[in-house]
This record gives sequence, C-alpha cells and structure tokens, in this order.
Amino acid sequence: MTTPLEDLLPGTRRALLHRIAVAQSAGRAPSLVAAVVRDGGTVWHGARTCVDGHAPDENVQYRIGSITKTFTAVLVLRLRDEGALDLEDPLEKHLPGTGAGEATIAQLLAHTGGLAAESPGPWWERTPGSLRPDLSDVLGDQAALHPAGRRFHYSNPGYSVLGALVEELRGASWEEVLRREVLEPLGLDRTSARPLAPQAGGWAVHPWADVMLPEPTEDFGRMAAAGQLWSTSGDLARFAAFLVRGDDRVLSAETLREMRTPAAPAELTDLADGGTYGFGMRIENLGGRVLVGHSGSVPGFLAALTISEADDVAAVVLANCTSGPMVTQVAADLVRVVAEAEPRIPEPWRPLRDVDQSVLPLAGQWYWGTSPFALRITADGHLSLGPLSGSGRRSRFRANGEGTWTGLEGYFAGETLRAVQRPDGTVDHLDLGSFVFTRQPYDERADVPGGVDAEGWRGIG
Repeated sequence: MTTPLEDLLPGTRRALLHRIAVAQSAGRAPSLVAAVVRDGGTVWHGARTCVDGHAPDENVQYRIGSITKTFTAVLVLRLRDEGALDLEDPLEKHLPGTGAGEATIAQLLAHTGGLAAESPGPWWERTPGSLRPDLSDVLGDQAALHPAGRRFHYSNPGYSVLGALVEELRGASWEEVLRREVLEPLGLDRTSARPLAPQAGGWAVHPWADVMLPEPTEDFGRMAAAGQLWSTSGDLARFAAFLVRGDDRVLSAETLREMRTPAAPAELTDLADGGTYGFGMRIENLGGRVLVGHSGSVPGFLAALTISEADDVAAVVLANCTSGPMVTQVAADLVRVVAEAEPRIPEPWRPLRDVDQSVLPLAGQWYWGTSPFALRITADGHLSLGPLSGSGRRSRFRANGEGTWTGLEGYFAGETLRAVQRPDGTVDHLDLGSFVFTRQPYDERADVPGGVDAEGWRGIG
C-alpha cells in the first residue's frame, strides 16, 4: 500500500529531490528515478529528465542487473524452507556434473563457492545468451578459481548455477518459477525478464563529451538468474518492504533476516566500510548505519536498492547509463536524509504482560571475573546479557525451559546459558559456555573454576 507523499515534511522532500538532481546532473545520466520507502510503504518518488519525452514515473522499467540475484536467492531459500534442499548440501547432490559440485548451496549464495567472477568467452552482458546455451558454456573448463568456502569472490556464474538448480528442482524455467512464486504474490507486475513498455533505453555516455551511444539489449540466456530482470522504482520499493517484513506467501520474516545476516568474510579492501555479503544481499556499515541490499549494473543501466532496518527506511535508485552517477551512494544518501531529518518514532514502552517469576530474580548485575555485566528481561521475553558499560560481548538469549537459554547472536550465538543452583535451590552462578558469572567479583560463595583465594581481596604494602 502506498502512503501519501505528504507524509514526508516539505524540507525532507526538497532535500531528496536535490540529492537526485545533483546525481543526475553531475553523473550525466540521461534519466534517473528514485523512491523512498518508510514503514513498509512508498513515501516519496522523484525523477530527473525524460524517457520518451516524459519524466519517468514509478512505472517506467529500467534494467536492474545484479539485483536479480536477490530474487534468485529468494527462490533458493523457498526451496530450503520447503525441505527440498539443505543449504549445506553440495551442489553435486542436486545438480551433478557441473564441475562446481564441491561448493555448497550456502557458499554459492554467499559468493564463497570459489567460482570465477565472470563467464568465459565474449563479454556475456553484450552478446546473445544463445552463445552460452549450457552450464558448461557458463562455467568453462575451470569453474573454480579458489577452494570452496575459503574466501569471498563475487561470481556471476555462481548465480547462473543457482538458477539452474531452481529449474532442476521445480521442473520449470527460472523465469516461470520467479513469476509464479515471487512476482505475482507480491504484486510486482512491472518486473519481468524482458522489457515491457514503457521502458528506458540504455545508453553509454562519452566520458569526455556530452554525447551518447545506445547500448545493445541482450537476452542473457543461461546467465539470466544473475542479472536479467527489468523493473521499476515502484516495484522495487515494494520488494524492499518485503525484504524487511516478509510475506508468508513467499518467505517469512525469519528467513529474510537470515538472508540479511553476514555469511561471507569481508575482503581486506572491504574492511574500511565493514562490507560483507549474506544470501543474495550485500551488508555494509556506512557512517555507523548498517545498510543491506544490492546494486546492479549492465551496459546501459545502473541500479541500487538499499535498506536501513534500524531506521525502517529504504531507497531505490535507477539510471539508464553504463556509468556515471554512483547510485549506491545516492541510495544510501536518500536513506540518511530521511533517517536524520525525520527519525523513526520508537514504539511506546509497555510493561510485559507476564513474567516468569523464577527468572525475575536473575535480572540485574553479574560479574565475569571482575567485569560487570547486566542481565535484563526484554519485552519479547528473551534475556539480554552484555557489559554494564562500553563495548564487549553481548547477546540475547531464547528460553529453552528448565533454566537454560540459547544465545541468538554475536560471540554467544548457539551457546547455552544455564542458571546453576545450589542444593538449597538458590542460584550459585550463571554458566555460559564454561564462562562463570557471579553476583560479586569472584564471589567466594560461588563455585568459581580455579577457586577463590582464601585471604580475599587486599591492597599492597
């Protein structure tokens, strides 16, 4: 559902328009469109210059390049959720004979399967897909350049393989499965594998003169799952909202959270901005704001979809030029403009409806050695354990029953927190993966590994 544009303040709307105007002018883009999503609905749309003599609106198609990979990842995660595959399955189990079978499905999703960045042969984005009719033509004689699972290496052929996996398990073309299982349920009727009028033409802009050259529009064939799609700012805005909130007809919010979770190590060149990759989604920390999404580029087009979950703001930017405006940065700036000018209003605090009376006494201050920690009961009924101040290891914990909890994130993800009781039923200490937390620093009443010196705390001299 689209929220009225007036929901953004006039100053915010002007700042958004100014940002895309600068991007289009300085980047010398034939046209540029953008949309901003807040609270699950589109709250702003902007465009600069013309497509076919008219300012492009939210229904004009642009090619979105590698944002296609996020759609393909959604299809693969649907198969996992249905039990048709496990992410740790080697590709060979479901799609034998590719030469890339040692890589797991999770590794292919996260670009850690070791596959080459590009397909061998002529430049696949500017030549007909008919030149690569089979996976062997996409992967070449040496599919893997690196050992599977060793490093992040972005791979277009890797997503071509995932598209073939979808076809194998569904018994239908990637395009048909995508339309039936994702596009139609989400109402993305302006997203397609081939252009549907009205659409923007793709252009190359001369680097040293204000002249343009039309780019060819090829059907990528076997490489379609890596970058084939056309879409609009309106459809991608709705897709961005789905990527945060989920839709049980397609994927649950929990599975989408998994997609947005880092699954690949950051390259040294990425460490400056904290960038890494999940399952079909890029994750980066820009100026203290965690952004997830994907960019796309094919000859003639640039695209970016960026989400700040903490701010509940997303942005889409599309341009019809091979190079020019830094659309990923523009999208990040649109998110920042809204997040800073109109910060998210937090939900009202409300007390818990009920609390486990056996857990309530555990809340409060604990010590790991001499370091103070705070244990809190959160509004969702989980426990939260973290340093009383400053940085350090912290996590939320989900109750298992019978006095144990499982860590949900960070250093303690998957680890068990246990309240260890004395014979009289009182709590002696908390055990967290063998770490002991006591009510006082090295509490002499608690069972502390290594013991507590009988002479106690002392000064010097």
